[in-house]
Amino acid sequence: MKKIASLLLLLVAPILTQAQDVLKTLNAEQVLELVRRYHPIVQQTNLNIEKNKAEITISKGAFDPILSNYSTKKTFDGQNYYTYNSPELLIPTWYGIEVAAGLENLNGNRLDPRESKGNTSYFGVNIPLAKNLVFDKRRADLQKAKIFNTMALVEQKAIVNDILYDAMAAYWEWVKAYQTYVVISNNVTVNEKRFELVKKSFINGERPAIDTTEAITQLLSFQFLKNEGWFEFQKSGINLNAFLWQQGTIPYTLQNDVIPLAGWENETQIQKFNLELDELQNLAKANHPDLKLYNYKLETLEIDRKLKYQSLLPKLDFRYNQLGKGYNLLNTAVEGPLFENNYQYGIKFEMPLRLSDARGNYKKSQLKIKETLLDQNQKVLKISLKIQNYYNEFTNLKAQISLQSKNYNNYQQLVKAEETKFFNGES
Repeated sequence: MKKIASLLLLLVAPILTQAQDVLKTLNAEQVLELVRRYHPIVQQTNLNIEKNKAEITISKGAFDPILSNYSTKKTFDGQNYYTYNSPELLIPTWYGIEVAAGLENLNGNRLDPRESKGNTSYFGVNIPLAKNLVFDKRRADLQKAKIFNTMALVEQKAIVNDILYDAMAAYWEWVKAYQTYVVISNNVTVNEKRFELVKKSFINGERPAIDTTEAITQLLSFQFLKNEGWFEFQKSGINLNAFLWQQGTIPYTLQNDVIPLAGWENETQIQKFNLELDELQNLAKANHPDLKLYNYKLETLEIDRKLKYQSLLPKLDFRYNQLGKGYNLLNTAVEGPLFENNYQYGIKFEMPLRLSDARGNYKKSQLKIKETLLDQNQKVLKISLKIQNYYNEFTNLKAQISLQSKNYNNYQQLVKAEETKFFNGES
């Protein structure tokens, strides 16, 4: 019987030397930091933020000063009809007003009488008096680009939060698997000692051989569970590997000799967690990334609505240029007041008679806002219910832990009582 027991132990004892003399540990804070720093999806969100910053730069380009030059010449049948050269500097401003200054050089034998021959200069403004005065596409694009950049930051938080949540779920499954393995390993150690005691009792003639069979069977059962526990620990470590990366976007492989840090139940992330339901609900309404995204989306839709409203207004543009003889504009400009001498102005009026396109687009922009508000209300309710469910689950787990702790204390008292009886020869 002794030979059979020894042979069985040699055959089924797990070879787990890699789990012995462990020196490396990993805690929740380290996992969170690795994900924030090196996870590829987090890196992609950083790229999206940079792309949106580039969009802001592009939108600002609509307000860049423009330097241009127009040159043309016509000759026909030996005659110089005209030679024209005109450099100009155009400066767009925020309120839709454009400031322009330029020079003109016009010579030839067949000139338009509306044009001034020779060298002239001008300084003037182009002012929208109705449509595009209060708001226009350039300002809308820039405002939306800034909001999109803010949205990218909020979206990054939402994406990172989801990744951190999944990473923590994988981490705690890893911790759970290790704790299970440790408990079963302790059971194996206890049963090994029990088997040795039963075996000695059998050798001394105090117990029958069948007791050793029962003891080795129980030991083998726990060793089987220990092997399964080690497998589950390795499996959970592989799942955790999906969230662990190194600098340079290099995957990090969690080795089998890395275990959870002792005292994991007192980690900072657990101790600082807020557990008041009302406060959690208020914090979610004020700071939840998904709800913030709806607020920013509504802002962009309001910008679109304001822009579409401009299409309902008539187009009425006024242009005025102060003219100067030659290239000495300042001396000529002070010769008299505006609209008295050396000036040019023009007024342009446009208005579609039915405004079908403008009315349709404006109505559509209003409907989009209403649609988004409905989606936002649904999202608020969904998040509120989600928090409520999580809180209920937490409360239930807390109550279960309290009951299990009391039960554990009772069992400890029973064990001590049995030990007392045992030493007194009564058990």
